[in-house]
Amino acid sequence: MNPPPAWSPADMPAVGASARIAEFVATWPADALDDAALHTGRRALLDTYAAAVAGSREPAAALVMRYAGSMVSAPTAMVWTSGRALSIEAAALVNGTIGHLADYDDVTSPMRGHPSVVLLPALASLAASEGSTVRQVFAAFAVGMEVIARLGRAVAVGHVGRGWHSTQTLGVIGAAAACCHLIAADRATTISALGLAVAQAAGTRANFGAMAKAFQAGQAAAAALRATGLARLGFTAGADALDGPSGFVRLYCGGEALAPALADMGHTLLEIHRSGLDVKLYPNCYATHRAVQAMLSLRREHGIGPDDVAAVEVVTSAAAQAPLVFARPRTGLEGKFSMQYAMAAALIDGAVTLASFTDRQVARPAVQALLPRVTTTEADGAPLPRWARVTVRLRAGSGGSRAGASVSRTVETLDGSAAAPVPDHRLIAKLTACLTHAGSAIDGERVGHGLLSLSPDARFATAFRDVLWPRR
Repeated sequence: MNPPPAWSPADMPAVGASARIAEFVATWPADALDDAALHTGRRALLDTYAAAVAGSREPAAALVMRYAGSMVSAPTAMVWTSGRALSIEAAALVNGTIGHLADYDDVTSPMRGHPSVVLLPALASLAASEGSTVRQVFAAFAVGMEVIARLGRAVAVGHVGRGWHSTQTLGVIGAAAACCHLIAADRATTISALGLAVAQAAGTRANFGAMAKAFQAGQAAAAALRATGLARLGFTAGADALDGPSGFVRLYCGGEALAPALADMGHTLLEIHRSGLDVKLYPNCYATHRAVQAMLSLRREHGIGPDDVAAVEVVTSAAAQAPLVFARPRTGLEGKFSMQYAMAAALIDGAVTLASFTDRQVARPAVQALLPRVTTTEADGAPLPRWARVTVRLRAGSGGSRAGASVSRTVETLDGSAAAPVPDHRLIAKLTACLTHAGSAIDGERVGHGLLSLSPDARFATAFRDVLWPRR
């Protein structure tokens, strides 16, 4: 059972959002974490590490590592993909950035973004300096998920629609709450940390298709540590930075009320169970994934090739395509945010993998010829639950068809989502594929099983390092 907060849900409208969150952070105990949530945390760590491995070969990985190496502080925390020790902020910046470079890291629908790639780099770094246990880290992870998902339910649709990158903007707030839980911060400290997180919430969708998108995730992880560290020293921030007259919600989100989304925090099923985490099976923007699954199914079932296709029509649920800003991508990074390229790669190659997102693959003549034949629209109605319908209109003579004949598939429940989770062995297979892509000789089976069996009472930093970089 979660301990009751100092107020009842009926009192919520009179209590500010920062104070509500701080009460939850201060009173929710780590020993309330159940085994299912603990295992979800382990899976998130495995999956986020896999995404970081995949991103480690991108040019931006070397650049952020070079920058972080210049940050002068005690080398306490670990860069996941090399074992190098850096300051806790520098390590969080690197791990968060490379964890998002391949766009292969997990998602939660209420956030409309990526929670683990912000939460886990921040918590792993802080755990290294605090000596935290595995259970304490994943309890803090659950707290961060709670804050992110509840904020997301209140504001994410309009917030993302305005052009903000919720992985950074909501992520930094949730990560600050998580870090405060890990250090057992009091309410006043947590309120200040949340305000300092708001002071650093600035990610924009204008950076999609460039290295800066991944930097925004790394920056959020580092900024959460900065906010927590300053607040711990007594550095203060506004108590109404979230929902005051000049606060985050009014400035960034159009003024949606937070009170209903936070009212029963600590009283109901945790968001780590309620929303869960969606594991990505394709390394590109999640907004394409239902359509990719539909296209791959149509290709497999009907034997369709690019020469058979007169047109591809993609219809999705409302507000689903906001991140897809490149109808005619020119680079691999731009291709990650293009429904047109996702459909072309799925149709031509029969797979969408890490190898799909190079400049050369995007520039292929067959791909470029197919892009103009893909049209996309959003349906009216509610943005959730998400769905996508792909209709392929065939050329005359394709498989005996008449001109104008078509095949169609609608996907609502996506493979890998919290509603249809992949088993642990497929998550380990994803890690192995990421290691192979990165040219690493690390044994994915060994690391995967090691991460999924981290002992709750072990010191997180030591146990994590021993799995990734065992002593010889």
